[in-house]
Amino acid sequence: MNAWVIAAFSCYMAGMLLIGATSAKKSKNADDYFLGGRNLGGWVAALSAQASDMSGWLLMGLPGCIYALGANQAWIAIGLFIGTVLNWLFVSGRLRRYTIKAGNAMTIPEYLSNRFRDKNHILMAISAVVIVIFFLVYAASAFAAGGKLFSSVMNIEYKWALTIGMVVILAYTFLGGFIAVCKTDFIQGTLMLVGILAVPIVAVMLMGAGQITPNLIASNLNVDAKDFLNIFYENGKPISATSIASQLAWGLGYCGMPHILVRFMAIRDEKELSKSRKVAIVWVLISLAVACVIGVIGRAYLYPMVLDSAGSENVFIEMIKKIFMDETNLPFVGGILLCGVLAAIMSTADSQLLVSSSAVAKDLCSGIFFKKMSDKAVLWVSRITVLVIAAIAYVIALDPNSSIMALVSDAWAGLGSAFGPTILMSLYWKRINLAGAAAGMVSGGLTVIIWDYVKAFTMSGVDGKVTLATYTGIYSLLVGFFVSLFFIVVVSLLTPKMGDDVMKEFDDVKNGNV
Repeated sequence: MNAWVIAAFSCYMAGMLLIGATSAKKSKNADDYFLGGRNLGGWVAALSAQASDMSGWLLMGLPGCIYALGANQAWIAIGLFIGTVLNWLFVSGRLRRYTIKAGNAMTIPEYLSNRFRDKNHILMAISAVVIVIFFLVYAASAFAAGGKLFSSVMNIEYKWALTIGMVVILAYTFLGGFIAVCKTDFIQGTLMLVGILAVPIVAVMLMGAGQITPNLIASNLNVDAKDFLNIFYENGKPISATSIASQLAWGLGYCGMPHILVRFMAIRDEKELSKSRKVAIVWVLISLAVACVIGVIGRAYLYPMVLDSAGSENVFIEMIKKIFMDETNLPFVGGILLCGVLAAIMSTADSQLLVSSSAVAKDLCSGIFFKKMSDKAVLWVSRITVLVIAAIAYVIALDPNSSIMALVSDAWAGLGSAFGPTILMSLYWKRINLAGAAAGMVSGGLTVIIWDYVKAFTMSGVDGKVTLATYTGIYSLLVGFFVSLFFIVVVSLLTPKMGDDVMKEFDDVKNGNV
């Protein structure tokens, strides 16, 4: 590997560790470690939320799908953009106010418990279990992306590449908590945007715009080039309504992502929230659009190299290597841009580890089992939990053939179905009660697990049993979200409504009296 690329990676990782070490001094108690003292500025909150959201999926998973399957996969990006906008417009402000009003909650499980006066901590326990299960899968996707990056760039064995990435993420998450995560996410979000804009522009300049279509045709496409570039065509045929709906359904997941929602809770004030909203929407629009373009430009630019289905997720990495190490001989610049891929991976993994650790330390241990735990004890349980969860995620990610897209898809569906409808209804439906919230969370999470993992159906042309997801072609989030919504409404209406104090609290939040 080029010494300049190693230098770029070393500088980047050293900077992240330095931020973690300096932030450790500011994490004096659990409120600081989990929520940064509710003192995030607008720009930091916006880029932190979106960087923690997009992960290695943005620079590897999505371009890889476009590269392999065509522009029809852009419906996922469209759904995510719509979901981002709606989340910032309708969830961010009200959730921030409600978490303050509901006992100054520091985590999503704590908010739900306070919101529904859950004295038996049923919601807190369900929430913590859901978070740990699905964030294990989510964190594994980030570790897998890191392993593929280091393996490709450094030409080292996948296992060792995976280990390097995990150790760096663990170090600054363990040290600095929420403050470190948000500061590094701000830097990483900026670096991701620079890389995702620069690489396709330089690739087109070097290749020539006139070569895009001829190179696509020559790259062994399974369909005509015009169909490959048409979002309304899939496998050479008009795309089905089921496929469009399933891809758009990704947007439903936003209102149920604890690692994104916690950024809304931590913003300093309403003025900063308004600034964050604008920055985040512009960032995600540019990033998603260009990520789709990379899949197309990358296929044309890399020709005569044609990546197989397993290697398609490396399209962005291979473009950087070809541009800056083969054609322009600017390896340090290439190394910095490859750090953008690492930034995308790390910015999500750190958030997932932090939210998972808060679910165990703050919600399970301190909230349910050991209510007299000191702040210092909560901090140390949280840090130990980070290590344990990272270790399990590491084992899941050890398979070098792990699909980043598949892992993210499963985790996104589980979290979105379990939390999304409950969060939305808790903010906007006065009649929802504790029983309805619990029924919605359990039914949503279980639906995804059954839909994605239980193989009980036979399908022509396929050996053995398949899951409902494979059999129907419908994304589990689309099913799980509405199953959860159904149970929330039905169970809430069949059981007694909440007390007058809860109703008054709802009206106060609605009217801005916080």
